[in-house]
Amino acid sequence: MLPDRTGRFGPFGGTFVPETLMAALTELEHAFAHARRDPTFQRELRELLAQYAGRPTPLYHAKRLSRALGHITVYLKREDLLHTGAHKINNSLGQALLAVRMGKRRLIAETGAGQHGVATATAAALFGLECEVFMGEEDMRRQALNVVRMRLLGATVTPVSSGTKTLKDACNEAIRDWVTTVRTTHYCIGSVVGPHPYPLIVREFQSVIGQEARRQILQAAGRLPDLLLACVGGGSNAIGLFHPFARDRRIKCIGVEAGGTALTPGHHAATLVKGRPGVLHGAYSMLLQDRWGQVLSTTSIAAGLDYPGVGPEHAYYQLTKRASYVAVSDADALRGCELLARTEGILPALEPAHAIAYLQHLAPRLKRHTLVILGLSGRGDKDVHALAQALDSHGRHSSRI
Repeated sequence: MLPDRTGRFGPFGGTFVPETLMAALTELEHAFAHARRDPTFQRELRELLAQYAGRPTPLYHAKRLSRALGHITVYLKREDLLHTGAHKINNSLGQALLAVRMGKRRLIAETGAGQHGVATATAAALFGLECEVFMGEEDMRRQALNVVRMRLLGATVTPVSSGTKTLKDACNEAIRDWVTTVRTTHYCIGSVVGPHPYPLIVREFQSVIGQEARRQILQAAGRLPDLLLACVGGGSNAIGLFHPFARDRRIKCIGVEAGGTALTPGHHAATLVKGRPGVLHGAYSMLLQDRWGQVLSTTSIAAGLDYPGVGPEHAYYQLTKRASYVAVSDADALRGCELLARTEGILPALEPAHAIAYLQHLAPRLKRHTLVILGLSGRGDKDVHALAQALDSHGRHSSRI
C-alpha cells in the first residue's frame, strides 16, 4: 500500500516539521517521484546493488536450525552478507543517488547500532560527498568498532550527550543540523520513520529484500512462505521483507521488538507492544510516552532497536491486523544469538537475534512443515564486545544448544 497524498498510512504518518524544512521535503518528494520513473536512475541503482553492495543476497535453508526447532522449515534472508554487514546499504545508496541528483554535496545521518552510519559514510565516500553522522555517546561506547569504521571512511562522527545518549537523541541532533544547512545538505534517514516522504522512500529502497525473497522461495520450495519474521526498531528491514507480500493475506507477518530487561517504562523499546499514538521526529505513529505525552527513555541490548518510535506503516499494519508485533527480552535475544551461531555457524547481530529467539519460542506451536522466512538483517561482528560483556554478566561462558 502506498501512503496517500499527505503521506498517511491510514491515520499514521504525515509531516510535522518546522516550516524551514517543508521546501526540502517537497524537493525530495519530487526528486524521488521522478527517480522512480527514470530508467537511468533505476539502472544505476540496480548496478550498484549488484556490483557494489552484493545483491541478490542468498535465501539460505537453515537445516540444522530447522531441526533444532522441531518440525518447521526455516530460510534466512542473508542481508548480513551485504557490503558493510547489514541491510542499511540498500537505502543509503539509493538516498545518496537522490542527493547527487538534487545537487546536495553533504550527507548527514543518525545512527544507533552504527550500521546505518557506516552505510551512509560508505555511500558518501563512493560519491565523493561530505558526511557527518550523529551518534549517542552510549551507542558510541557499545558500538566502538563502527565508530572507527565511519571515521576511516572519512565521515565526521559527532557525539550526542543529551537525553539517553542513544538513537532518539541522535535523531534530534540530526534534525537540528538539517534545519540550519538544508540548502546544501541531504538528511539520509536510516529507517521507515520521519516525515513524509521518508517512510515511503526507505520502504521502496528496502523492498528489494522481499522482492528477492519472494522469487527465491518459489524457486527453492515451490510455494510462498507461511510466516515472515523480522526484528523491528524503526522497522526498515521488516517493512522491506513484509511489503512485497502485503497482499498475500494468508502469509502471517510478525515483527519482533526489544523487550529489554522488563516491559515496564524505561526498561524496554517495545513501541508497538506498549506504545500509544503520538508525534515523534516529524510523523504521527506509535511511540513510548508517559501520561503527559513526554517521550520515555528506552533500553535494549541491541542499539539498533533502542528507539521509542516506529515507522507509521508498521503502526498501520498493526491497526489493520496485517502484522502482529511481540517483544523479546535481552536475555532471550542472547540465547537466540547463540542458537544460530551454534547450529549454523552464523553470528547474527543482536537486532535479528530477537527474531531468532521469538521463533524458538513460537516453533512448538506451529504446524508441521510450516515454511518460515526470517530476515537476518545484519551480522554480529559489531556486537562481539557487547556479547562478551553480557555473557560474562550472566555467568554463561559456554552453553549447549
